[in-house]
Amino acid sequence: MKIALVTQYFWPESFVINNLVKTLVMQGHTVEVFTGKPNYPDGAVFPGYIAHGCINESFESTIPVHRVPLRPRGSGGAKNLFLNYLSFVFNGLWYFPRMFKGHSFDVIFVFTLSPITSVIPAIYLKWKLKKHLAIWVLDLWPDSLSATGFIRNKFILWMVGCLVRGIYACADTILVQSYAFITSVSRYANPDKLVYYPSSHLDVGIQPLENTSVPTELLAMLSSCFCLVFAGNLGTAQAVETLVGAAMRLSHLPDFKLVLVGSGSMSNWLEQQKAEHGLENLVLAGRFPPEDMPQFFQRAKGLLVSLRRAEIFAQTVPGKVQSYLAAGRPIIASLDGEGARIVDESGAGLSCPAEDIEKLVACIERLYNLSPVERESMGHAGRAYFLEHFEMTKQSQRLIEILEARISQ
Repeated sequence: MKIALVTQYFWPESFVINNLVKTLVMQGHTVEVFTGKPNYPDGAVFPGYIAHGCINESFESTIPVHRVPLRPRGSGGAKNLFLNYLSFVFNGLWYFPRMFKGHSFDVIFVFTLSPITSVIPAIYLKWKLKKHLAIWVLDLWPDSLSATGFIRNKFILWMVGCLVRGIYACADTILVQSYAFITSVSRYANPDKLVYYPSSHLDVGIQPLENTSVPTELLAMLSSCFCLVFAGNLGTAQAVETLVGAAMRLSHLPDFKLVLVGSGSMSNWLEQQKAEHGLENLVLAGRFPPEDMPQFFQRAKGLLVSLRRAEIFAQTVPGKVQSYLAAGRPIIASLDGEGARIVDESGAGLSCPAEDIEKLVACIERLYNLSPVERESMGHAGRAYFLEHFEMTKQSQRLIEILEARISQ
């Protein structure tokens, strides 16, 4: 199958779509990528790129990547994000049709996190080329805008809802990342267009740890202490206040460390809380590349995932759940809904309601008091569940089956 991938986020930015593209190409399919200049998450264009001008390059030596100008996200804030989103729409509409000339594709496929507006250039391409348009929805607009407080004005949220309804109307296939998404997306789209298609993770097995950029002293601490590792974005959606509250209540565990690996909008606040409360058991490790994550996962006694208490987050399965399951380590899920269901159903660990500090503390204490054999059993169960439901080789094959079936209708 020949796939034109339209996405605002792509390598060298770190997203699941990168490995999915590699896997599809390894299986004999053709993928050509149409994207912008990389600037996520820090908001500055990556070294080696400039914000203006179009460029063509290759991913993994053989996969064509076409990049249009993009206004960087900057330091965040509504104005900067709006201009960032708008620049992808405008430049995509202007440049992508020219980049498509002389190329033939079976399907236009959109990887859409926030913002949903990244689909708009693909809609124009669908009309111009008369090709099937499939979009993969991993974030619910306008629900997520309201839940995170990014937009509070009800009229603006209603307008965004109208925009979402129009975008979904133009799509031929809408892939949703969790079963719970089906109900929410159905409020704005024809249910007949919807297909469940979860995020997946490229399985590389449990391999020996090799050279790494992780500091030696951090590795030593991970190996010698009972470390519970959280990896990923540290923002408002992740309910980091709950994590700080749990760390404050777990000071009685002498060798316990809550290790936060990542960065985000709440990083400075976390530094302040650590200093203000003298939280020696809260380790802010900073951000590391994806290839270093096994250094943390394999040494951790458990892996932690958390989200705020909101209906939209109860419908979401955080992408780190799949990578945690693949790592074969026990999981503690401070989540509601779908994410917690997967952890419980798989037997991979323990779950508690989102933002419930006391119950999170109880889960951590319970994991702490389990024997190594019991913790290992949880990890094995989680990995087996991952291989059955979220392993990328199988899921990429399923994606092709879905697209071929939908195109032939």
